[in-house]
Amino acid sequence: MAARAGEERFFADESVLGVGKALTIARRDTIHTGHVLIPEVPLGAKDPEWIPIVASKGLVALGRDGKMRTRPGERELIIEHKLRVIRIGDKRDLNGWDMLVRFVRYWGAIEEEITRRGEGPWFLSLMPDGLHEWQLRP
Repeated sequence: MAARAGEERFFADESVLGVGKALTIARRDTIHTGHVLIPEVPLGAKDPEWIPIVASKGLVALGRDGKMRTRPGERELIIEHKLRVIRIGDKRDLNGWDMLVRFVRYWGAIEEEITRRGEGPWFLSLMPDGLHEWQLRP
């Protein structure tokens, strides 16, 4: 299985590129920075560049950067473009394997939250005990 055009639902940003590549191989609906199905977001694209593109495609962004929700400019882009974000969080820096295991462990809960919340903007943190909402605030 691999990502297929027209089935994209999730976008892994460069902060979780290894996880994104693994999910792209395992799932038909996941792409990542630099993927052929999203040429507008090459490797090295900055958050303000990809946020509007990913949001316009209706994709849920997966990442590790928790400061996106408070960083001036980026927070406004998330709100303006109604981006939906799930960031992996922990008190310690997780390696790629630990991040992948957590995403897979909670994938069912992620799907339920996407259905429950619907349109963005929203920002969730995937912690060791599950998903937590973060306010998009200054």
